[in-house]
Amino acid sequence: MLTVEIRAEPAPGVALAVPVRLGQVPPQWAGAAAVEAFSGEARAACEIVGGARRVLLVGVGDHPDLLALEEAGALAAARWLRVAQVAVDLRGWTKKQACAWLTGMWQRAWRYESLRTKPLDDAPQLARVDAVTDDDGFGKAWARQQAVLTGAAFARDLVTEPSNTLTPAGFVVRLERLRAAGVSVEVLEGAALIDVPLSGLIAVGQGSVNSPRLAVLRWPGAHEAPPVAFVGKGITFDTGGICIKPAEGMWEMRADMAGAAACVGAMLALALRGSPAPAMAVLALAENAIGGSAYRPGDVLTHASGTTVEVVDTDAEGRLVLMDALAWAAAQEPAAIVDLATLTGCVVVALGHEMAGMFDNDTSLAASVAAAGAAVGERVWRLPIDESHRRELDSDIADLRHCSPERQQPDACQAAAFLREFVGVTPWVHLDIAGTENHEKADDRFAAGATGFGVRLLDRLVADRYEDPHRV
Repeated sequence: MLTVEIRAEPAPGVALAVPVRLGQVPPQWAGAAAVEAFSGEARAACEIVGGARRVLLVGVGDHPDLLALEEAGALAAARWLRVAQVAVDLRGWTKKQACAWLTGMWQRAWRYESLRTKPLDDAPQLARVDAVTDDDGFGKAWARQQAVLTGAAFARDLVTEPSNTLTPAGFVVRLERLRAAGVSVEVLEGAALIDVPLSGLIAVGQGSVNSPRLAVLRWPGAHEAPPVAFVGKGITFDTGGICIKPAEGMWEMRADMAGAAACVGAMLALALRGSPAPAMAVLALAENAIGGSAYRPGDVLTHASGTTVEVVDTDAEGRLVLMDALAWAAAQEPAAIVDLATLTGCVVVALGHEMAGMFDNDTSLAASVAAAGAAVGERVWRLPIDESHRRELDSDIADLRHCSPERQQPDACQAAAFLREFVGVTPWVHLDIAGTENHEKADDRFAAGATGFGVRLLDRLVADRYEDPHRV
């Protein structure tokens, strides 16, 4: 992770990045900027080499908002990834603006190096940023933001880790970091799953030698109030089961636990910054594998509520583990439930890789989730759950089936209609984050790989909606 040091002046000789508003190039660099036709336009940069230090002027436009400053910070990091230490002149910017710039740098500089034994010749080296600021309140503001970014980085590391080490048991081991931060961790496995029973989680995981688990995380906060609950799909590898996936691209299925990772990252962020709001996370952890004991299309599962569910497609396993996790969370009587899952390919067709699909049973909660996502650049788009989507789940032999047999790819609206059956009256939002959990190629905004999508959104949701006990 990037180390940020706060300074009053840039150290001699250290490369310096300078945010520049449109038409306000500092006079000492105006001549060089004019040669490059740089005047501070958004997404433009001008590097000046020579003199006592390297300088990178980064345009932010006329009236940049916080997300524009994040983009500019990310661009600076992308240009100087192979410089070990840089400084950023943030004097004259507010603490919120300075934090936004550094957030962009932090996000873009992330990289996963845990398994690399031989460094690449062109490997990124950026490890330290000196934040040059004249705002006395910046240190406290940055400490809060750094807690959130640490949670996001932890989620990105989890999503990137290969499935031979991040099994359901391995995932539970990683949760020790949350215990150290003050989050309690309860894990159900083996007979404890049968006692409930958590039939969907058991069925999906029974074909693997790596047995499933339900992990429940709790942050007490400081308020006497029901917790907000996060629910995460944690399929540590998805073969598709008996309805096996094509080999092409299957290696990406190590990231099918990105929803659970986002919940973990958000809980870590809340703990590290000492959020006063109580929160909990329920993680359905399993490996969807093929074996003699694997569940089959046509099986009927009996949910803990007594509801019977006909299995249609074993590659639609996410909604089966989520039905258990959602019902478990709802039984705790939380203030609200937000679940995150890499659930359907259809949502990628609909929204691409820049937005997550959002479904809900509560307009107010949905508006808060959308606002939180917009504020941090993790955008969502509200999609419908029509009664026709629920009718398509009618079964001839059970109370309902978990997806329609009429489509090779179960659609996102049907999945949401199925999940809604298990939340009762609890205010609920479902985020289908398929497509947003990963960036295939690096660019000026994003590093290649896991994004940690959802961590900052959930943290912002809690901050805006649940940290003031008089608002709930």
